[in-house]
Amino acid sequence: MTAQDDGVPDIGLPGDPAFEAATSTFNLAAAPDPAAATTVGSVADVQAALKYAKANRLTVRAHTTGHAAGSFGSMRDALLVRTAMSGVVEIDTAGRSARVPAGATWGDVVAATSPSGLASAHGTASSVGVIGYLLRGGVSWYGREMGLAPNTIRAIELVLADGSLVRVDAHNDTDLFWAIRGGGGGFGVVTAVEIALFPVPAVITGASFWPVTQADIVTAWRAWTVDAPRSAATCLRVVNLPAGPPVLTSGPMICLDGVILSHTDDLTEARTVSDGLLGPLRAIAEPVLDTWHDGGPADVSATHMDPPGPVRAFSDHMLLDDVNDTTIAAFLEVTGSGSQLLSAELRQLGGALAVPDRDGGALNHVTAQFIYQCVGSAIDPDSTAAGRERAALVRAALTPWDTGRTIPSFVGTHEQPQGHLDPSQIAAVDQVRQRVDPDGLFRGDITANATALR
Repeated sequence: MTAQDDGVPDIGLPGDPAFEAATSTFNLAAAPDPAAATTVGSVADVQAALKYAKANRLTVRAHTTGHAAGSFGSMRDALLVRTAMSGVVEIDTAGRSARVPAGATWGDVVAATSPSGLASAHGTASSVGVIGYLLRGGVSWYGREMGLAPNTIRAIELVLADGSLVRVDAHNDTDLFWAIRGGGGGFGVVTAVEIALFPVPAVITGASFWPVTQADIVTAWRAWTVDAPRSAATCLRVVNLPAGPPVLTSGPMICLDGVILSHTDDLTEARTVSDGLLGPLRAIAEPVLDTWHDGGPADVSATHMDPPGPVRAFSDHMLLDDVNDTTIAAFLEVTGSGSQLLSAELRQLGGALAVPDRDGGALNHVTAQFIYQCVGSAIDPDSTAAGRERAALVRAALTPWDTGRTIPSFVGTHEQPQGHLDPSQIAAVDQVRQRVDPDGLFRGDITANATALR
């Protein structure tokens, strides 16, 4: 179906090429189910799409890459808008900022910023869309030094339910600027953001692998994280890799990866940090694979070794606190031998991530010690069922340390327990939604546990 004669972008119904293009997602196991779908490349396209939705009594949902598709919920009464705005990432080197059109990925941003020795608070995967990551509380490798990613947003351009294009920042509609940064969605269709950049002269980054039987590695790493400098961010995973070097596919492996930021071209300080982290671990047991190396900001996106293309997967997530050696033992017991999960990780928080930002948005800091996330294969019903059963065991084992809070960008399903805002924040955010979207055109885009009035 095409409605171009009415000034509307190509609107696809199920089975149409435009529908298939607009609903494609990174997670192939979580295909959206909207009534109609379209891809927009300009503000005029967005405005026309909203007009079409209203005329056909549809709500409006928005996405870019679909990395968070598992958490979307049903779209059966909605027009799904895929943002692929024209234009490129624009860098202001002197002002240390970038304007990023909706539809750009973090790979696009890194490619634009790295030649200038600048970096953004990007995520671990280059293929992730910038907008969803930022607004849903992205956690960067630089986060322990720079804070939560939404705090780096300087301005947001979006089309509201009435079709108007607005730019919100610290001086224009400050309530909306506060609410949209981590408030749970449902405000409009974002068309571009302006983000802060910061200098990254050099980094030390990479990954080390040990057999899962080397449990002392995990215990020692956990102890190191207690007083780790803010310049270091690490992630401990138990991985079952289906393909890769033979040494990594012989059974569950412990993987420690991360980034150590250097504040100057001289890596002496950063090397002291890396030696303090990796030296004791290598003394416990020699890694079977060790890729830590000196590098620059362009190297950071490859650190976590996220898959570059679409996958069929599911995930689960919690925020953990008061983690101790008992926690580590429980974690290894359920994620080691016999686990059907592809990956189960503990990602280091703390540092600037835990510090409230007075100029930040609704979600501007996280006080937990670690992010827990697991990923399992959803390639077929049997592997999905086995993986979900194991994920439930891990959740049960880690429940004593579960804070009950979550970060939306890590939530894997619409049904999983969620909570990133407190009741007063929810009420304040919802008041802003009532003002900018009184008829609830975008109500389906609201993150679970982020609304009180509807």
